[in-house]
Amino acid sequence: MEETYFPTVTQAVPGDGYQVYAYFTDGSIHLYDMAPLVARGGVFAPLQDMDYFQNKLTVMNNTIAWDVTGDMDVTKCIDIDPFDVYEAPAVTDPLEDAG
Repeated sequence: MEETYFPTVTQAVPGDGYQVYAYFTDGSIHLYDMAPLVARGGVFAPLQDMDYFQNKLTVMNNTIAWDVTGDMDVTKCIDIDPFDVYEAPAVTDPLEDAG
């Protein structure tokens, strides 16, 4: 029986605009575009502030997230389903390209 991979993010790095590079435990890196969600407003409204978007980005609940309260409370964050993030295009490591 084949095991199903449960996507688990280990690192999140902001990219251009509202993009996020998500590093997974299987070694893959996926570029997730948050722009459509940010444009919706609502719960995503705080992310419209680019400084907030880039500086509050972290990993919580095994996925990309934004630490709303500043105390890493996993119940008070904006997080994205890790399966959705994993379905985003796989890319090469931007941190290797920067060097």
